[in-house]
Amino acid sequence: MLKRRLLLAALPALAAPAIVRAQDVYPSRAVRLVVPWPPGGGVDTFARTVQAPLAAELGQSVVIENIGGGSGRVGTQSAARAAPDGYTLALVNDTFAATEALPVAGAPALRPAFVPVTLAISAPQGVFTHPKSGIKSIQEFVAAAKAQPAKLNVGVPGLGSSQHLTSELLLRAAGDLRVTHVPYRGGGPLLQDLLAGTIDAGVVTFSAGAQQARAGQLVALAVTSDVRPAAFPDVVTATETVAPGFVQVTWQGLLAPKGTPEPALARVHAAVLAVLKDPAVAARLRELGFDPVGLDGAGFAKLFDRTVDTFAGIAAERNIAAGD
Repeated sequence: MLKRRLLLAALPALAAPAIVRAQDVYPSRAVRLVVPWPPGGGVDTFARTVQAPLAAELGQSVVIENIGGGSGRVGTQSAARAAPDGYTLALVNDTFAATEALPVAGAPALRPAFVPVTLAISAPQGVFTHPKSGIKSIQEFVAAAKAQPAKLNVGVPGLGSSQHLTSELLLRAAGDLRVTHVPYRGGGPLLQDLLAGTIDAGVVTFSAGAQQARAGQLVALAVTSDVRPAAFPDVVTATETVAPGFVQVTWQGLLAPKGTPEPALARVHAAVLAVLKDPAVAARLRELGFDPVGLDGAGFAKLFDRTVDTFAGIAAERNIAAGD
């Protein structure tokens, strides 16, 4: 009888490791991927390109949730409030660094609320116009800006966004030029106006407007990388034309709420690396104008800090503040 009691008492302990292991399997349900921009922009384009292969690697669905507004702040804040359990991730671009460089008065910094997981891709920003704008080259764009300072209306996905600050960096490098920047809620809405010809030009992630440029619906004037996009060899760089030495690329990476378990972070990072190394996915990303990177969280954190410093510098020089 005593032996039977001891055996029954031991059963829960024997079963406990199996239960813990079952609970520790990650992921065991769908993963929410917050894209802090409306559909149609560069971040959304990347997210939807990797959505299915990432789900296959993780063995669970990846659900994209677009939350636009506030130059990415609204969606980023939503992700920061999520439980740190690995089931909410944020896909951010360097506009997050821009908003940290230009904090809203009274609002806390959001970067400390996250842990970097993977820097996924880099890409040039692109300067685009409509074919009927009369501006057919980056040289003509610069000439127009010189001839009539602040006359050109140039759309950007939010004032204080990475595209806005990259545009300011380019204008400085091309001769301390001035244009009027027009804010949009994201790259998608901006592209709609560009395609309609209701705005002179726009600065967006090159991948967001690349296919429309290929179709002749837009004119890609230049990119901000050091080399021309492999899939678009006719699109010149700013550095080879109007701004020697100027290079400022955008990037996109995954963040998780601070406190997310390390095994979940490692699992996501490994899955993203596998997706980026897949030949078909990598080819598609390059076709869209993205360069796969796959930098780990520590490297991503260092790049983030450098980007904040760069954007804070041009913002101070050009008297740009959050909400301008």
